[in-house]
Amino acid sequence: MIRRIISKVFGRKSRASGAQILPQSKHGIRREQIDDCALKTCETLAQAGFKGYLVGGAVRDLLLDKTPKDFDVATDATPEEVRRLFRRSRIIGRRFQIVHVMCGRATIEVTTFRANGQKEAEDDDERPTDEHGRLLSDNVFGSMGDDAARRDFTINALYYDPAREEVHDYFGGVADCKTRVLRMIGDPETRYREDPVRMLRVARFAAKLDFHIDPDTRKPVATLAPLLANIPRARIFDEALKLLMSGHALRGVHQLRAEGLHHGMLPLLDTILDDPTGERFINAALKTTDARIAQDKPASPAFLFGTLLWPQVLQRWRALEAAGEKPQPALFAAMDEVLDAQRGQLAIPRRYDGMMKEIWALQPRFEQRGGQRPYRLLEHPRFRAAYDFLLLRAESGEVDAELGEWWTRFQEADDDERATMLLADSSPKPRRRRKRKKPGDAGGEAHPA
Repeated sequence: MIRRIISKVFGRKSRASGAQILPQSKHGIRREQIDDCALKTCETLAQAGFKGYLVGGAVRDLLLDKTPKDFDVATDATPEEVRRLFRRSRIIGRRFQIVHVMCGRATIEVTTFRANGQKEAEDDDERPTDEHGRLLSDNVFGSMGDDAARRDFTINALYYDPAREEVHDYFGGVADCKTRVLRMIGDPETRYREDPVRMLRVARFAAKLDFHIDPDTRKPVATLAPLLANIPRARIFDEALKLLMSGHALRGVHQLRAEGLHHGMLPLLDTILDDPTGERFINAALKTTDARIAQDKPASPAFLFGTLLWPQVLQRWRALEAAGEKPQPALFAAMDEVLDAQRGQLAIPRRYDGMMKEIWALQPRFEQRGGQRPYRLLEHPRFRAAYDFLLLRAESGEVDAELGEWWTRFQEADDDERATMLLADSSPKPRRRRKRKKPGDAGGEAHPA
């Protein structure tokens, strides 16, 4: 009802496209809010006789009074035609080509209108799908209306015309932005079967935007969640990374679990969140990462995935020690077992293994606070990341808070104070004396590598 009222009062229909077209006085987006490179890209396309619109998330964010991180452009020009218009541009992609237009430090992603995302009923049988209904081909150029129909949510099927300062709204996305509703375009079950990753996107966008999920959009998720098992693990990882680095990871992870989708993305969540210490640890890690992103500070995916896997590493480490393994070999064995086990679940890239292992391996060394060991630990390249990790362990109650406080003071103290802080060193003395290095101060940012 609200969407119909808004459409009736605010908009006009485009006979050619079926879109509701809202003037600037109704949508409120101002040209000065838009990146200069994005405006220049649209203007260049228009001067060459093509259409050029800001599309998707940028339009949505502007309607929500947020500052877009990226400005994407959609056009009726083919990738080759776009490439010829912009000297500093390149075509990327194999399955579906897009053009990156470079302007200063900014890169504008230009896509050609696509079709085949949501055909009329009589065309459905012509689209190749697997036995579960997943689309096997979605790679055809089309009109702006076709392009809008193939998008997932109404709030992402919005096009802004900088020349006329109008928003083209095909499925009531402006109204849904106003009422903060996340709604799937078309029949949700069909769309999920076409691409099960859309279920993960529902959870991610609901958490990121703090939107209510439309009941019809949510309903099929519980039944269709097992379809995520048919999606390549690398693609699941990409979606997990977007969620965890969105700045709303804490809400997103709990949204995943609430929708029952974590089994297909982060199956380890049940084990972690059912344990009070593990839940406190993960909540602290996600909250810290969200805060860093909100402050425009770098955040390391390797550090974040290291926190997600740590409860399992810790559990396995303790089990191996209880079975008679010595502490250090037990820890390294636990690391390898956990990393090998998760390969078939989330496919965390091996390039992250090194940093995760270093952070984990340094944790026992924080217990060693006598002799030269604290000084040597301060000089380790991963000290800051490992120290941040230690603070999360202290915050969750896994280790004594006094340990984290000691290391915080030790870093800030001068040489004389550090000497008084050292504890009695009961470890065996080295056979050969080493020349003492000048104590270093571990500065810099926290967990990014």
